[in-house]
Amino acid sequence: MISLVLGTRPEIIKMSPLIRACVSQGLDYEILHTGQHYSYAMDRIFFEQLDIPLPVHNLDAGSGTQGAQTAAILTGIEEIFLRHPPNIVLVQGDTNTVLAGALAAAKLHIPVGHVEAGLRSYDRSMPEEINRIIADHVSDQLYAPTQTSCRNLLQEGIAQEKITVTGNTVVDAVLQNIRIAHTKVHPLEALGLEPRGYLLVTAHRAENVDDPVRLAEILTGLRNVSAQSGLPVIFPMHPRTQKMVREFSLSTDGIRVMDPIGYLEFLVLESEAALILTDSGGLQEEACILSVPCVTLRENTERPETIDVGANMLAGTKPEKILAAAQRMMERARTWDNPFGTGDAAFRILEVCKKKGTL
Repeated sequence: MISLVLGTRPEIIKMSPLIRACVSQGLDYEILHTGQHYSYAMDRIFFEQLDIPLPVHNLDAGSGTQGAQTAAILTGIEEIFLRHPPNIVLVQGDTNTVLAGALAAAKLHIPVGHVEAGLRSYDRSMPEEINRIIADHVSDQLYAPTQTSCRNLLQEGIAQEKITVTGNTVVDAVLQNIRIAHTKVHPLEALGLEPRGYLLVTAHRAENVDDPVRLAEILTGLRNVSAQSGLPVIFPMHPRTQKMVREFSLSTDGIRVMDPIGYLEFLVLESEAALILTDSGGLQEEACILSVPCVTLRENTERPETIDVGANMLAGTKPEKILAAAQRMMERARTWDNPFGTGDAAFRILEVCKKKGTL
């Protein structure tokens, strides 16, 4: 039996192809939802929209400090694995759920497979960097999305036989879910937008939104890009970001702020945007796959492939750099190659599990 451990919406998205592959192949599996960012009740519609089965286990760990949240998830997962030990545990990415899931399984001598292994920003001030490094080093099977991530793992001394370059399940997810989205939602009509007639923005990382100077710089940069391009800024704003905007008494004049929207609606908005500006790693990948230019509001990225192929630029948070990067990306032809695979990563991962004898 496979245990698919997830706890955030990005993990649900990137694990959805694996869930579908397990279903199509008739494999025995369970979904364990830790509730790291959202309660199971809030995520239920997410599973229903994506047409994937609901979780069997729900921890509802909730928020808290890094230590408290990780400890709560680790304790809950361990209790489940002691009662119902799986043959292999699959975790995805770099969250506290990934860290806790990998540690719980490794200490119980249950094989661990890390989906999206080998990503590195080389910035250990980011908790995500610590989580993914530890997960990689306790995992038995490492599913690297690209040759770059494979090289990162080899340079850290991880054995070649543990690593397989599978592509990234984000490609599977985007290709599968965009088809679902176009049949279910029509956000451009609802918001009165035209294709390639708007700028789409997200910002949620602590180093950006918890710093009043950096957050103010981002908002100024967005207004400048809007003024120069003549396009409106559409900003579905994360609750954390909304909270900090209020606390810092920052102006969002000239920016169309809205509450977060559903994944399917957001995926359609991504696909039709003139430009995406974000501090999200997952959106850098999705923009690249969807052939939409991206400006990253960070000084570094664990997705260097997006920059290498010309789909993305690092801008940081200085308004003048955001404007310059936006101008360059909006002039760039959308002809880059997708470096993350062909959409069969989930199949490849399950094939590795079978060959390694864990299924």
